[in-house]
Amino acid sequence: MHYNIELTTVAGGYDRKTCWVHARAGVIPPSTAVLTTQKLRLTGSDIFYALHSARSDDLGKSWSPLVKQDTLDRRPVGERIEAVPCDFTPTWHAASGKLLGTGHSALYSDDELLEGPYPRQTVYAVYDAEADRWSEWKTLAMPDADRFFNAGAGCTQRVDLPDGDILLPIYFLDREESCGEAPPLYRAVVVRCRFDGTDLHYLEHGDELCAPDPRGFCEPSLAAFAGRFFLTLRNDVRGYLARGDDGLHFAPPKPWTFDDGEELGNYNTQQHWLAHSDALFLVYTRRGANNDHIFRHRAPLFMAQIDPDRLCVIRETERIVIPERGAGLGNFGTAMISRDESWVICSEWMQTVPPNWSDCTVCERYGSDNSIFISRIRWEKPNRLVEW
Repeated sequence: MHYNIELTTVAGGYDRKTCWVHARAGVIPPSTAVLTTQKLRLTGSDIFYALHSARSDDLGKSWSPLVKQDTLDRRPVGERIEAVPCDFTPTWHAASGKLLGTGHSALYSDDELLEGPYPRQTVYAVYDAEADRWSEWKTLAMPDADRFFNAGAGCTQRVDLPDGDILLPIYFLDREESCGEAPPLYRAVVVRCRFDGTDLHYLEHGDELCAPDPRGFCEPSLAAFAGRFFLTLRNDVRGYLARGDDGLHFAPPKPWTFDDGEELGNYNTQQHWLAHSDALFLVYTRRGANNDHIFRHRAPLFMAQIDPDRLCVIRETERIVIPERGAGLGNFGTAMISRDESWVICSEWMQTVPPNWSDCTVCERYGSDNSIFISRIRWEKPNRLVEW
């Protein structure tokens, strides 16, 4: 499966106190793209602020400035506690004709991530194309508040069904696990939702998947290809994948490997899909790329075709889609843009390896400046999965 890569830069530069993270984009057919990202405080662990948004009406050739979305900012939820939407992914929902973004919530007290057991929820918002603004963020109501006490769709990739229903992967802990002393083991599950253009509603959920390795499964992403569904799963030790026939139920997950049997080398970092009608691709990071100076080996970003029957990465198809410049690229997104083009979107995360992980000058020495990149994947054959 042949394609060309064009690397473009949307923005660059930062103030060394915060940096742009979680840059992702969605398309409004036929020619509008919307990019979202938010600031991270460098001297902290996952200290996020309001989402910002930029717009392009020529499919990424030019962009408006990033504008803070007051509707996607922190809000008070208790005494000295505030919540913010984060790990956000905008994706076109064809049945409603809306750009729907999903993510999850994070809680802070005195501008520090809340320690100990706390609830986490799936958040969502809808983009108003005429007003060029996002709606106030809402949360997805789940059927059992104790069972899904700590549950959200952070950094996940969904599949929209032909009838408009949404298969949204989440990961979760129940209340007892969140409050227990044992190290938590997150479970991943796909939730079928209905979206009416304004509100997102839970309908049912499928198999609850877990692993004995530390922290279980986080940040699941789903793809549909050739009549089957593929779920890729983050784990602290190694990445996993699972395959199923309906998007809700899956065979037991297996570790990601190359086609020669060697482990892929991805760990404690998300992976995402690019689906083409002729082939399915995984975008990922891994060890073994002269990248020991990168936090959790989260750069460069690789893309490779997978074997959907053997459930492995075809090594000879591996290519770098966003190069390494000293900063992590592991928090990224993918998007189908047109029949001829897909995107991999990422911002350079300006924290480095311990012990001085907030020393952004380490990343700068290799050339990073908190750039927001779009790698434009230009397909040789039209992608028949794109209906617009």
